[in-house]
Amino acid sequence: MDCPDAPALADFYQRLLGWEVKFHEPDWVLLRPSEGGTGLSFQSEAAYVPPVWPERAGEQQKMLHLDIRVDDLDEAGAYAVALGATLAEFQPQDDVRVFFDPAGHPFCLFLH
Repeated sequence: MDCPDAPALADFYQRLLGWEVKFHEPDWVLLRPSEGGTGLSFQSEAAYVPPVWPERAGEQQKMLHLDIRVDDLDEAGAYAVALGATLAEFQPQDDVRVFFDPAGHPFCLFLH
């Protein structure tokens, strides 16, 4: 994930997901779940422009979209906000909450 500060954004997702830092350089961080599987990489990019949500033609589009399954939307949402996420104004579904991470990438919490 491109962002202005890779260590800071990796720290947010490490705390949100409970994943481990597997590799760390000043401008690049890799997180993976302790049980293995696909991870997330974060790269500092000076020219990073956050996407617009909801998407609009001619404006920066999202580069990825994370869906994170939770047991309780209110509890998980409050935790995400306490870590630095922002609740999006536009919410398209009742059983999903759209948030922005500290770098402006949208992600969703959804009930399983």
